[in-house]
Amino acid sequence: MSLASASFDVPTTGDYAYDWALVDVETSGLMARRDRVLSVAVVTIGPDGEQTGEFSTLLNPGCDPGPVHVHGLTVERLRGAPTFDQVAGRIGAMLQDRILVAHNAQFDYDFLAHEFSRARMWLPVSQRLCTLALNRQVDPPTDDMKLGTLAAHYGVPQVRAHDALDDTRVLAGILRASLREAARLDLPLPLVTCPPRAESQFTPQPPKTPCAYRNPGRLMPGGPLQQGMKIAITGETAYARAELVGRAVAAGLNMMTTVSRHTSALVTNEPTADSAKARRAIAEGVPVIDEHTFLQLLTNVRTGTAHEATTAALIAPAAAPATAQVPAEEPVSAAGSATPVPAVPVLPALPLGVSVPAPRLPENPASTSDGPLTGSRVLVLGGAHADASAARTRVVELGGSAAVNLSASVTDVVLLADGAKDRRMLRITALELPVHDEDWLTAPAAADQDTAAARPQDPQVMPRGDVIDLPVPNGTPALKWYVTAGWAPQADCEIDVVAFILDEDEQVTFDEDFIFYGAPESPAGTVRLLTGGPAEQTIALDLASLPPATRKVVIAAAIDGATTFGTVGAIQIGAAPGSSGAPLARATLDAATTERTMLLAEIYRRGPVWRLRTVGQGYDHGLDVLARGYGVDIAD
Repeated sequence: MSLASASFDVPTTGDYAYDWALVDVETSGLMARRDRVLSVAVVTIGPDGEQTGEFSTLLNPGCDPGPVHVHGLTVERLRGAPTFDQVAGRIGAMLQDRILVAHNAQFDYDFLAHEFSRARMWLPVSQRLCTLALNRQVDPPTDDMKLGTLAAHYGVPQVRAHDALDDTRVLAGILRASLREAARLDLPLPLVTCPPRAESQFTPQPPKTPCAYRNPGRLMPGGPLQQGMKIAITGETAYARAELVGRAVAAGLNMMTTVSRHTSALVTNEPTADSAKARRAIAEGVPVIDEHTFLQLLTNVRTGTAHEATTAALIAPAAAPATAQVPAEEPVSAAGSATPVPAVPVLPALPLGVSVPAPRLPENPASTSDGPLTGSRVLVLGGAHADASAARTRVVELGGSAAVNLSASVTDVVLLADGAKDRRMLRITALELPVHDEDWLTAPAAADQDTAAARPQDPQVMPRGDVIDLPVPNGTPALKWYVTAGWAPQADCEIDVVAFILDEDEQVTFDEDFIFYGAPESPAGTVRLLTGGPAEQTIALDLASLPPATRKVVIAAAIDGATTFGTVGAIQIGAAPGSSGAPLARATLDAATTERTMLLAEIYRRGPVWRLRTVGQGYDHGLDVLARGYGVDIAD
């Protein structure tokens, strides 16, 4: 049977014609390294849109099936079903030499990778396409990006939600419609390269136990240890290092792998040793004690002050405002500029001998919610970076939203110098979008709302430095947030989005609290890096599960190589509740000229609520310097 229809014909040439393997899995939970696949369906489609194969089966996971109320797969239904290793060969043959397609593709890909690993097999996938990421680029006028919502928008019938085979058939229709829209807009497909996966390469280490106590400060001469003190150890010790650490953790101390200005004491039997920790301790004035003294102090550790309960902080007052300005107690930095700028975080203390030039901070635009460009989405093409940045800033001042890529939501195009030479102009002309020169931004006419599809609700536009309280719909906090960063596709460099999970001292508790491409998930799975394509990456946060010590998650971007953000251009960020939610807030951030790293946003606790702040502060140094500043132990 063919799933193709006249209304969903796919482009059969160029960059849109591939052999596809559409996949959907139902699982016992959300963590691929822990939970299991309960059912799997695969539908293969050729470049012409014709179906070439179909397979689906229930699976016996050998464990509790988890949320039966979601997937309906009880122990009784799964009893007698094959195990994954019994069908892995057939599934692998269907995936071989095809692009894996799924809605939230990293989820399905990770689960299949773990299941193939348990079966002692390789997952034969070299590329994947996420229809969620593809539709974020297309940007259709829908309430959200859920499979059912997109199916209704594209006219694809859905019979049984959360049934793997029916979801895969629905996905086929959505893929065809999405490819058609991508071709209409001349969008590059967000294909993700998938390197071979081996168990030792992607199975995280067991999570460490976060310290339950606040850091009381440094160890005073002759004074006692107190629960929550940050202790580091360096050099040879008489007792095994693991034993020392275990005893200290049991006593309530916070054992660190690095030394910073927040370290309470360094334990070493060789205080003059030429180790990085010892040098940093001397530079920062951190107290140094030997192993014998440390063991004596461990016998009488004073009671500390416990961190506030995270869940209590998530219960926001019913009357909490939806937006807020930066409170007066927040630090303000105007380094390198005589113009007032919004509150931005001060870069943490950097390793000994490292200096960072003052960041160039652009002026914070004031958004006009009822300006002449309210409801408009404006794409700026051409011009030097400074001119393009000023034009995008002006768009926001006039109440509009600045786009970084062509999409179905773009209402107007502004051409700066050489903008007419942009490859997207051919498509913009074909779409008959209004095109203006830069003088239009001086006093634009009210936007023509017919130039783009009507939207249920436009995201709130956040200028650089703006702060909002994360919304509390129906009095219940949305605990899972997804912050997605996107940019214009780059041919000469790669951009990496990273996150730092910080305590009240603006430091990571463990090196594992640094989330990046090499370690894309925190040990407890509370913060994850998701790759939606070469021009989009997402940081997913489960606020309810963050350790009590966590006060802030900083999201940043870094360029690998000598290219700078002045060449890359603007970075767009959007914040959405849930993986398939439409963005509730959006910001377009421009660095200046020479920056290689940029702080994009912060999600932080302020009293009883969680807040989102856009930052947009760039630095000339690399990611390694930024990570060391937050207390991550980066080898030279």
